[in-house]
Amino acid sequence: MASDPRGKAATLALRRRLLSNSCRLFFPEDPIKIVRGQGQYMYDEEGTEYIDCINNVAHVGHCHPLVVQAAHEQNQVLNTNSRYLHDNIVDYAQRLSETLPEKLCVFYFLNSGSEANDLALRLARQYTGHWDVVVLDHAYHGHLSSLIDISPYKFRDLDGQKEWVHVAPLPDTYRGPYREDHPNPAVAYASEVKRVVSSAQEKGRKIAAFFAESLPSVGGQIVPPAGYFPEVAEHVRRAGGVFVADEIQVGFGRVGRHFWAFQLQGEDFVPDIVTMGKSIGNGHPVACVATTQAVARAFEATGVEYFNTFGGSPVSCAVGLAVLDVLEKEQLQAHAASVGSFLMELLGQQKAKHPILGDIRGVGLFIGVDLIKDEATRMPATEEADYVVSRLKENHILLSTDGPGKNVLKFKPPMCFTLDNARLVVAKLDAILTEEKGWLVWVALRSFPDMEENVRSCETLRLRP
Repeated sequence: MASDPRGKAATLALRRRLLSNSCRLFFPEDPIKIVRGQGQYMYDEEGTEYIDCINNVAHVGHCHPLVVQAAHEQNQVLNTNSRYLHDNIVDYAQRLSETLPEKLCVFYFLNSGSEANDLALRLARQYTGHWDVVVLDHAYHGHLSSLIDISPYKFRDLDGQKEWVHVAPLPDTYRGPYREDHPNPAVAYASEVKRVVSSAQEKGRKIAAFFAESLPSVGGQIVPPAGYFPEVAEHVRRAGGVFVADEIQVGFGRVGRHFWAFQLQGEDFVPDIVTMGKSIGNGHPVACVATTQAVARAFEATGVEYFNTFGGSPVSCAVGLAVLDVLEKEQLQAHAASVGSFLMELLGQQKAKHPILGDIRGVGLFIGVDLIKDEATRMPATEEADYVVSRLKENHILLSTDGPGKNVLKFKPPMCFTLDNARLVVAKLDAILTEEKGWLVWVALRSFPDMEENVRSCETLRLRP
């Protein structure tokens, strides 16, 4: 491939002229121009290598050669819609079915996680004959209008909460109403869902579905207490609704111990609908909905065809099959378990050293580090988290924040992330947290922008001590 003839500044200028400001960049004050990726690494236009700690889309690694090869070879033969009989789509459905509980045996293929969740919503409403949805606070399920409506993370900044949407507390045992010292937080948080459902029913509302990410991500890398989902499902199903597990960010072995994150809730727990996206295609636009025969038959009873022009194409299914092959051949699920455990251990050692590290939670290669200003109040250290991410970027490590307070460092790297990567990232984090003076100045500049010129001219105060 020829070298990029356009400099970073020219690309940025074109982007600012041609793209909406709503389409935001990482590190907007000094964005990175990424031109290549390989494995867990990304490279800018000058060849600088960055460790990618957040790209859960490149699930088995950026530009994995087997996935690229599968797409290329199928593209050379045929790429068309799923109305033609083709082996790839049935082979792929069969392979996916082998990873799921037997009950989840009917598949729909789509292009994106948003499409998958939108279809899940349609399936739930058709099957139950109900309309209302229960979601978790701070949830995000996609960018379609139907999904913005069930995403508190978005609708609170837009049109607000619809009357058919009911919000239950996030099952956060660090910041929520029922914390790590509660004798049974799973039952306590599930009882909150029961309360929400009962309140809706008292108003004459009927519940179609409970939607939840199996591990809430935008909510702050939350790991719900074990047993929470089965309790919730009981309350929701009793109300005539179904349970939708959104695995778009956390499925396909990321949690290490299981292939699907909902399986962390117990071997006997089976959602009614599971949605997949992002990592399913390693960057190729593939998504999937898996459901039961009963739900699928109710949807079919409308007599209305479900058709998706690109969903389930021979190329998309070839890519999906290749991702499953790589996960198996490279034993990436077991790898996620071992490397994730090691990373958690290293981060735990840092927690003892740096009081700003309030909570370290996660499973496999899904980890959140909750930064706090004060141990007693657990006030989110938002500005400090922003500083840490900025400094890590200067050290060629790509990380970002999530959570209601934007103070949770989120780790969701490609599954090939290594023990050495973990050591390096934590060592850099330790060094940055040790440079306390640096972030105090940085926060001051953010809080009082007029100080910037004075600080720059003062040799005793520097942004990078």
